[in-house]
Amino acid sequence: MKILCLDFDGVIHSYESGWEDVHIISDPPVPGAFDAIKAYQSAGFEVQIYSSRSGTYLGRAAMMSWMQKWAFEDGEAEDLEWLSLIKYPQAKPPAFVTLDDRALNFTGTWPAADDLLNFKPWNKK
Repeated sequence: MKILCLDFDGVIHSYESGWEDVHIISDPPVPGAFDAIKAYQSAGFEVQIYSSRSGTYLGRAAMMSWMQKWAFEDGEAEDLEWLSLIKYPQAKPPAFVTLDDRALNFTGTWPAADDLLNFKPWNKK
């Protein structure tokens, strides 16, 4: 099974309030996040959520709790098997592909420093 690594803040969690603490996750999901995760799992990906929060048990537990809370609030309580299949590794997994709001795809050409300095994630453009 191919690993799909999903960043948490800014990809699954809307991250509107910005960073508060490793265990504080204040905002709702990005629209469509849960449907996308289920579709990726159905396509054969093993979904692993990795974040700057992942380095501590408290951070991983906070992400798991947040996912459960919002899955129930979004009316997903009838079938939560998809949620139990998600992994929360402590270290960055050897992913087939990673989806992250704060990354650039390396194409073999090094970006200019100014391009890096002017980078903006999708929700800040």
